[in-house]
Amino acid sequence: MRTVFAAIAAAVLTLGPMTPGWAGNAPRVHLTQGWLRGRAQGPVEVFLGIPYAAPPVGAYRWRAPRPAEPWHGSRRADHFGASCFQPVVRNGFGPWTREYFPHGAISENCLYLNVWTPRKRTGPMAVLVWIPGGGFIGGSGSVPIYNGARLAARGIVVVSINYRLGPFGFLTTPALAARARRDHEPPGNYGLQDVIAALRWVQQNIAAFGGTPREVTIAGQSAGAISVQDLLVSPLAMGLYQRAIAESGLPTTVPSVQLAQAERTGEAFVRAHGVSTLTALRALPARALEPAGAFMSGPQFFPIIDGEVVPAAVDRLIAEGRARQVPVLIGMNANERSASSPLTRTLSNRLWHAFLRKNFGAMAPTFARLYPGRTARQRARAKRALQTDLGRAALYHWARLWLAHARAPVYAYLWTHAEPGPQSAKWGAFHTSEVPYVFDTLDRSPGRPFTAADRAIARRMSAYWVDFVKTGSPNGPGLATWPRLAHPQGPIMRLGARMKPESMLPPRVLSAMRIFMAHGGKTGLF
Repeated sequence: MRTVFAAIAAAVLTLGPMTPGWAGNAPRVHLTQGWLRGRAQGPVEVFLGIPYAAPPVGAYRWRAPRPAEPWHGSRRADHFGASCFQPVVRNGFGPWTREYFPHGAISENCLYLNVWTPRKRTGPMAVLVWIPGGGFIGGSGSVPIYNGARLAARGIVVVSINYRLGPFGFLTTPALAARARRDHEPPGNYGLQDVIAALRWVQQNIAAFGGTPREVTIAGQSAGAISVQDLLVSPLAMGLYQRAIAESGLPTTVPSVQLAQAERTGEAFVRAHGVSTLTALRALPARALEPAGAFMSGPQFFPIIDGEVVPAAVDRLIAEGRARQVPVLIGMNANERSASSPLTRTLSNRLWHAFLRKNFGAMAPTFARLYPGRTARQRARAKRALQTDLGRAALYHWARLWLAHARAPVYAYLWTHAEPGPQSAKWGAFHTSEVPYVFDTLDRSPGRPFTAADRAIARRMSAYWVDFVKTGSPNGPGLATWPRLAHPQGPIMRLGARMKPESMLPPRVLSAMRIFMAHGGKTGLF
């Protein structure tokens, strides 16, 4: 997981100046904060770098987000705002080429969102709010593959957001928690509080862009999907959305960190920076708070169980039926683990059986029979299939918990298509590789040799997602029927060159995975 989440970072163009007399034929909307001017882009209108909350800087670092200040005249919204403070990845990393990362300015003053909406509007439209991935240490609404123009052209409003990351978004200490309680604020999870503030902004302002606040879908991939899972159980987010999409992110993907444990981690982080008061901590330059060393090598800053934003462990709340029952679209990629375990890596017979013993203990012989590997090629294929099936077992576990209380439809998928590009055979259907197909943003990847088949897949994928945002079902004209997830065993939809339903796992594999999980075995996407 650390390697998969490792590569994330940087930024975007800084916000253009506010010019009361800005002229031209740019589209113009009125928000609760004032007038806003965007720009036309073919069949859509684009509004970028809109502040949804006040800058969380100075004395407001590690405070709940505050409403954005109003402005006078017309504010230009033709450039992205700065991305939240994070490590910078200039040219890509592992399977992720540069279009998977933000580029430009980074800043603590980063609570901006972006809106794409059709120029021709026939009535109130459903809304997609995209929560970026990035391991909670990186990411931005400005990432090129998140461009919402193609989705908006299909008749929805698309919103992408920034939220605080790393120690800025998820650090807490006993002193910070105590101060938050005195101020009647949650004692942490500032990044999740930002997401909730953005959703409140959408409720207040999306009608100006032709959207309806009664049909909002929260969606995200990786850390964004984990945020969606958190929002499904958060009392503070109730009523702010009506549908949910979680791509490659389950409640158990990252540890469930209790507040006390997070406070100890935060205290050690603060001591390492040589400060002893909140005033001194908030006075440190942002660069001084960036974790040193390799990506994900220092303290991990993830969402925590703070008792308010996240009341308890998410999987426990789901098991107890305390999650909000809304239509859900959820799934994973066939090769989520390829960033840390490339598909082309070979294993000797000795290492293969050592791998099975390490991961499955007394059940190693069972899994050796299910995934035989007599030759190097067979072992590579067996390990690839086993890693995919461990992810499917994790999805099965989620479905078992969720469907016990489900009153709304669930649609599940497995993404299997290998995106063409550098070392495609090495990475396969890697973590995040479905996103440019969902957004139909293949043109944002000029270095990848996409074919007509790729573009056809993107058209179908984006149609499924848009149909779900509009209706709560991915099914629509011209698409292969995607059945509801009726049982933890399936059916799920295989998405890629061929799109068809299949079972969650073969019966013999599912039986072994259930025994493995019942004895405390760890499955998961990473």
